[in-house]
Amino acid sequence: MANIANSAGKPDAGLVRKGLTEALFAAVLSFGMFVLYVGLKTDQNISNELIIVQRWGLLAIFVAVAAIGRFAMVVFLRPHLDSRKLAKARQGELDISTEKSFFHRHFLKIALAALLLYPLVVVALKGPQGSLTYVDNFGIQILIYVMLAWGLNIVVGLAGLLDLGYVAFYAVGAYSYALLSSYFGLSFWVLLPLSGIFAALWGVILGFPVLRLRGDYLAIVTLAFGEIIRLVLINWTEVTKGTFGISSIPKVTLFGIPFDATAGGFAKLFHLPSSSAYYKIFLFYLILLLCMLTAYVTIRLRRMPIGRAWEALREDEIACRSLGINTVTTKLTAFATGAMFAGFAGSFFAARQGFVSPESFVFLESAVILAIVVLGGMGSLTGIAIAAIVMVGGTELLRNMGFLKLIFGPDFTPELYRMLIFGLAMVVVMLFKPRGFVGSREPTAFLRARKAISGSFIKEGHG
Repeated sequence: MANIANSAGKPDAGLVRKGLTEALFAAVLSFGMFVLYVGLKTDQNISNELIIVQRWGLLAIFVAVAAIGRFAMVVFLRPHLDSRKLAKARQGELDISTEKSFFHRHFLKIALAALLLYPLVVVALKGPQGSLTYVDNFGIQILIYVMLAWGLNIVVGLAGLLDLGYVAFYAVGAYSYALLSSYFGLSFWVLLPLSGIFAALWGVILGFPVLRLRGDYLAIVTLAFGEIIRLVLINWTEVTKGTFGISSIPKVTLFGIPFDATAGGFAKLFHLPSSSAYYKIFLFYLILLLCMLTAYVTIRLRRMPIGRAWEALREDEIACRSLGINTVTTKLTAFATGAMFAGFAGSFFAARQGFVSPESFVFLESAVILAIVVLGGMGSLTGIAIAAIVMVGGTELLRNMGFLKLIFGPDFTPELYRMLIFGLAMVVVMLFKPRGFVGSREPTAFLRARKAISGSFIKEGHG
């Protein structure tokens, strides 16, 4: 209480002493963590000999940031937050949402309008060719992860089933489109629903053996399933071509109109200058439509009996059984529905890339998708979308931050540190918002009035 009382003025000597102690501990800990990853680097000289490059200056920056950040948190930030909580408690204020501002009430409409205008604004500012990077890397790439995270949210966020092999369904959808379009000449619009159906069938196949598993055991089995699919793609060379992958995958057409430079192509048909930007813009609106379909189906299912059964299964499986809910079909429908949307995203990914290989469907992809769901707030579509923008968009921004080489040296490659940033972001968010960016729980069934209650009122892991 003394720390809170003195937070309005200068911090007392005891608090400063504690801050210095914890800053020193953070410095020692960060030095031990980063000395082998940042301070020392292996390289090859002109004689093809392995040498060790010392980067003590870069290591010192990491250690200083950790120490200063910890000191500021202990001495300034934490007392300020504690004083605010104490002031609210004394005034009797509750952290329950009542009246919302205009932006909060119309946030989804504003976000949808911004997404619809985004490619047009970028083309107007940067030109057709200059807009490729922004439409593709910052638009299509983020929306693919939004769709994948929304699909995984059905399994993890709504049904409470931890799935670490979600990328396997993504791979099934991608290879379904790649193989069937290459060998049988089927169009994207025929294979899009087929890819989702195939992925959903694999979701049911995964669901049957794990009906009795929960928690860590379920996570281990789903992780193994994802690795099995990847190893099959690598070793079944007669069909998947192994590590060489499948190339020359047909592109998506718009009512039979191809996006190429031929006489019947999109640009020639509408008397436009030849550019690959039109195809990227078309893909942007296509994946946006798929994301909207995913969100619509998720919202509708959540309000239906099956959605409420998912939430009941997430909260307490024993109580769910005692109420007469068939947990077998509930789990299978969750796995199948989430896998279906991953299959849709996989077929779109194959059409966008024109090439698929097993290297695109490693465990790291499942980890990134799960991290987006956790950081955004499990069960919250808005929070997951924000987390995808921050995580995936932040990674893409690192590629364009050349000025960091002036600080960390000419050999510094920012995008190689994306996983370090992922981990740091997860630690920060879990410290300050344990339930993610949007940490409220709004029930689908309510009595008289609907209230969104903050996650701080709910015991972690119990509703």
